[in-house]
Amino acid sequence: MSIKRLAAIIQKETIQLLRDWRTLAIMLLLPLIMLFLFAYAVRLTVDHIPTAVADMSVDAESHALIDALVVSGFFDMATYVDDEAQVIAAIDEGRVMAGLVIPPDFAAQVERGQAQALFLIDGSNSFVVQSGYSAAVAIAQARSTELLMRKVNQMGAAAAGFNSLPILTSTRILYNPNMDGMIFAVPAIAAMLLQFIALSTTAMSVVREHELHTIEQLLITPIRPIELIIGKMLPNVVLTMVDMLIIVLVGIYWFGVPFRGDPWLFAWLSLVFVVSGLALGVLTSTVAKTQHEAQQITMVLAMLSVLLTGFMYPIAPMPPAVKVVSHLIPLTYFNRIVRGVFTKGVGLSFLWQDVVVLAVYAIVAMVAAAAMFKKRLD
Repeated sequence: MSIKRLAAIIQKETIQLLRDWRTLAIMLLLPLIMLFLFAYAVRLTVDHIPTAVADMSVDAESHALIDALVVSGFFDMATYVDDEAQVIAAIDEGRVMAGLVIPPDFAAQVERGQAQALFLIDGSNSFVVQSGYSAAVAIAQARSTELLMRKVNQMGAAAAGFNSLPILTSTRILYNPNMDGMIFAVPAIAAMLLQFIALSTTAMSVVREHELHTIEQLLITPIRPIELIIGKMLPNVVLTMVDMLIIVLVGIYWFGVPFRGDPWLFAWLSLVFVVSGLALGVLTSTVAKTQHEAQQITMVLAMLSVLLTGFMYPIAPMPPAVKVVSHLIPLTYFNRIVRGVFTKGVGLSFLWQDVVVLAVYAIVAMVAAAAMFKKRLD
């Protein structure tokens, strides 16, 4: 490898990048726009679910149950109806996404320990189902425990037959005790945006040379394929790392997401990930025949990255064949790295396997791109 030839390619790509100031501005501003869109629009935990209530008891106990749902913040009582059929009709019409049906004589049933209330959830939205079901069960259990303790206090522990509750559980949530969705989302969004930027900046680099008929100028030079690949990647490495710095600073100082790890370790591991993503983009560029085809491949990879890498959905429940595909995408490994360093504050001793995979991935992708680049016109 010739340093002189490599420097010439780097200079050419840098000049081309700086001359296209519109694309450069988009690449610097797009991550911020996408970060705000994802952070504020994509919420895995749904709260303030509009709810219809059919309170056919209208007593102190039914009011207490409704108040507990409202105080939780997960449910907003949007409308009051007469019976279960009207609750279902409100859900069908889209006016509410959940419903509560309290039967007659609810207070008397509570005193007998046989009270039942029906909670209906719109199953067409999976996030509403998950959040609404979990919240409804937790609130009902808390209310039941409160009623049980009140009964024990009234009767006396000895008369009730026990000195404490049969089962006591204690829950402690690590790294995110307030269950702030931003702490979960922002590091993953940063990782996803880095891969998107890395792919998009290099996916059209080689194929553009063909469409602009500038490939002939490269063909008459003594440049080697691997030198061309590295030369096209390095200017974009700097651009992508600047984007990474912007995303991280906005996540910390605007969204208030705590950074618990070593900043320098995170920077070096991000560099490894960026190189792997750029190498994948260059490989895509050597495979594609046109820029439109390169864009289509990039969009497919972006969609797979969102769905299969643990960015939004956990990988563990996925079928084995889908897991194989997920482990072919570098974002799968960097998601664990970014959440490990950013959120948990762990070190390289816990993450070295993912780092090794990303490094090998980058080398293999660059070698494959150089092998597929034919130094001739098709």
